[in-house]
This record gives sequence, C-alpha cells and structure tokens, in this order.
Amino acid sequence: MRAVVQRVSRARVVVGDETLGSIGVGLCVLLGIALTDELREAERLAGKIARLRIFENDAGKFDLSLLDTGGEALVVSQFTLIADTAKGNRPSFGGAAPPERAEPLYERFCQALRELGVPVATGSFGARMAVELVNDGPVTVVVGD
Repeated sequence: MRAVVQRVSRARVVVGDETLGSIGVGLCVLLGIALTDELREAERLAGKIARLRIFENDAGKFDLSLLDTGGEALVVSQFTLIADTAKGNRPSFGGAAPPERAEPLYERFCQALRELGVPVATGSFGARMAVELVNDGPVTVVVGD
C-alpha cells in the first residue's frame, strides 16, 4: 500500500460536473493498493497518516498531525501509484490489486481514519476523477512501501 499525502488548504474531487467530496485544511491522500495488501496494512497506514507530523506549530516546525489540528482528509483511490517502471517506458500495473480486492481495503482505510476522529471525504472508487487542490507549502510526502 502506498500513499501520496499532500498538505492542502483545500481540495475537492469532481466527476463530470459534480463535486463528490471536498475538504478545507487537511490532507489529500492518493491511495494505491497492491495485490499483497491486507486489512492490517490499511489500518496501519491510516494511523500513520493521521499521526504524520507535517503541520507547523507556532514556531514554524513540523510538529503537528492531522489529529492535532482537527483537519480533514480527502482520500482518492489511485491504482497508478503501484506502477512498476523498472522496464521500458510503459508502466506495468500488474502489482495493483484488482478492483474487487482493492475497494474493500480502500473503504477500510477511510473507515480507520474516521475511527480516529478524522473527517473523511472521498471520490468514487474506480471512476475517472478530477482532483483539484491547493498544496500548502508545498508539502508532499510518500508513505508506504
């Protein structure tokens, strides 16, 4: 399981003309799920991201987490994060979990964040989405394998 986490001042996900999910200050999480991932990885990664100290304290140092700030999370499924680019110029997605396996893990990840007290907005699993965000900092961190 791999996540690209961006600290944002706002973000939203749109399908067609409809906004499916939007947040204010918080984290935009692009989540990729591999064939070998299981529920425990989803739960562990949700806890790590909720506690990731990438928000600044009063002294300007990264010392606060999403839980500390009361921020929100916009979680978007993104199988392309599992791409293998070791050979040639065309990415291989063979290591990504198929939708029927990935969707329950994606849902468990979102639920685990909610159980920690993080308000979570989402897009539509498997849909072609437009993700709009204002990266604050910019701060972007890759979390996971």
